[in-house]
Amino acid sequence: MLKQYRLRDYKFRLVAWVIALSVLGILIIGSADKDVQQKQIIGLIGGLVLMVIVSLIDYVWLLKFYWILYFVGIALLGAVIVRGTSANGATRWLVIAGIQIQPSDIMKIIMIMFFAQFFSKHENHLNTLRIILLSVLIVIVPLILIYRQPNLSTSILTMILFCILYYVAGLSYKIIGGMIAVSIPIIPIAVNLLLNPNQTIVHGYQLVRVLAWLYPDQYPDQAAQQLNSIVAIGSGQLYGKGLDTTAVESVKNGNFLAEAQTDFIFAVAGEELGFLGCCIIVMLELLIAIECFYIGQNAREMSGKLICCGMGALIGVQSIMNIFVATGLMPNTGLPLPFVSSGLTSLMTLFIGIGLVLNVGLQVKKY
Repeated sequence: MLKQYRLRDYKFRLVAWVIALSVLGILIIGSADKDVQQKQIIGLIGGLVLMVIVSLIDYVWLLKFYWILYFVGIALLGAVIVRGTSANGATRWLVIAGIQIQPSDIMKIIMIMFFAQFFSKHENHLNTLRIILLSVLIVIVPLILIYRQPNLSTSILTMILFCILYYVAGLSYKIIGGMIAVSIPIIPIAVNLLLNPNQTIVHGYQLVRVLAWLYPDQYPDQAAQQLNSIVAIGSGQLYGKGLDTTAVESVKNGNFLAEAQTDFIFAVAGEELGFLGCCIIVMLELLIAIECFYIGQNAREMSGKLICCGMGALIGVQSIMNIFVATGLMPNTGLPLPFVSSGLTSLMTLFIGIGLVLNVGLQVKKY
């Protein structure tokens, strides 16, 4: 379970990037909503403690319990459906011992750990029909439970993570090419079906979000959040209006940004820190993801490589989705910006994931 590690192998550079981004996030959250800043500070301290503890536990030993972790995650997602708490028309949270958690965030880390071990154990049979179908079946169960909350954005993110992990594990290019060939004619058909007013594939509000993104003039109320976000980012220009600005012309101060402390935290950063501030956030997210990939490249086992690539992909893809929403490049999804947006479950699980990456880095290859 515990091993003796060398301090010089500890990836302090990754820790520095994560702390820097988290502290910047706390400052921006304090400007967006003072009421949740204190919780985020507690989350940062607790997350750092968890990160250090996890980083010293042998990840190979932890992955032995991958099926147990999987069923715990499924049980938590199932409990959300049965007795979860609701907000804004969605039931995504669960209260345990007075603490509110979001199981879908926990499931992201569990899925990375599960498939890191699963693909490693079946490394020589990854391209067989049996393993492909079994893998798809395993990932479909949490996807359905997450989608039913409803949480389409996290379902999409989880599916993307699964595809990346399978690709890194060694999925045949022939299979990938075949899937792409099949997808090309399916995509336009699926788009036409989704845009049909009588469709039942997605929830009504999800369809409206897509239509509001495509035709903002026809759906002014639904498109207002993203349009205000774009205005806020643009108004910050190069240097921004200053952190925690009291300017009356501020989009944030005029309460034109819904969920400014979570989904649209990047808009607050753009308005108050300007283009340079946004570049710093993007750069830190990128550096964290790249550092994860670099550590994975030097991992001792396939499972360690998949953990690192999974975490790098999670941080990278989720950051892209959040920033694309804030800048109007994709429909509103409701995903937080890693280490920046408020949310204790998201922050703590990300720190646990970074702890796993750090442990992989401590167990370097022997040449």
